[in-house]
Amino acid sequence: MNGERKLRAGLIGLGAMGRNHARVLSGLAGVELVAVVDPMGDSTGTLRVPVVPTVTELIALGIDYAVIACPTALHEEVGLELAANGVCALIEKPLAPSIEAARRLVDAFESAGLVAGVGHIERYNPALQSLRSRLEAGELGEVFQVVTRRQGPFPHRIADVGVVMDLATHDIDLTSWVTGQSYVSVSAHTVFRSGRPHEDMVAAVGQLADGSMVNHLVNWLSPLKERSTVITGEKGCFVADTLTADLTFYANGAITTEWEALRSFRGVAEGDMIRFAIPKREPLLVEHERFRDAVEGKPSDIVTLRQGLRTVEVASAVLRSARSKSTMQLPATT
Repeated sequence: MNGERKLRAGLIGLGAMGRNHARVLSGLAGVELVAVVDPMGDSTGTLRVPVVPTVTELIALGIDYAVIACPTALHEEVGLELAANGVCALIEKPLAPSIEAARRLVDAFESAGLVAGVGHIERYNPALQSLRSRLEAGELGEVFQVVTRRQGPFPHRIADVGVVMDLATHDIDLTSWVTGQSYVSVSAHTVFRSGRPHEDMVAAVGQLADGSMVNHLVNWLSPLKERSTVITGEKGCFVADTLTADLTFYANGAITTEWEALRSFRGVAEGDMIRFAIPKREPLLVEHERFRDAVEGKPSDIVTLRQGLRTVEVASAVLRSARSKSTMQLPATT
């Protein structure tokens, strides 16, 4: 850990996610939470650090990095001010509401030589981290399909983006990250049921660079909260529940059945089912530890702004596909 002094960190935004960031930053080893920015102040009176109204005032206090947890529409403005003042930034997902804004953020932080990352927290979910390492080890063989389901009640705190940018960006990022493959095409359908200007339900089908198929079903109109990732391949399928951080493997069976009717009904024979025992550390804490290490110049696995930009590109293609009722092709990643 940094022996000379603690890193000085700031937080911008005190919404539901911002308060989670404040909790983790307040106890993060090697880091001092200096102040928080929120024009509304600290409505609960629980913070032990000053709450200032502007980013400019936060920067004046002298900080090494800031966590941007304000509404997505403000990410570009806040991020550009931090970059212009030499402050590293961890930006909540999505990186920005548009491809153009995301690119400007990438350019600003890269040209300033600053560490910057995107808070795609699912990468730090224990179930998905274990799944990724098992896929890399070839435990599934060739991947055929990735299916995600992410649904739950309507979050009244979200007002500036729809379900694609708010929720589906989780699935887009985790799918590329877990498989190591980029999207090459997407086709989607959205619906508007809550009376808001943004979509609240999406069904998307896509293809990855290796030819595998992806399906995403995302909504915030369901009383059932579900966070499921199912990856099917030549040796069986993995099921990750990121709400409980459980990972289960269903193997293709090696034993055939003589019962002809049952064999034709089941298709691939059922084999062993294994639920893996994995350490379950809080993903948000792991995300902060990784970003702290990166700011200190240590080797660390963070979600780069360029990766965040790619997720915004895919999400934008999903929205364009739904509007145009056509399949969108995506350029190859560099």
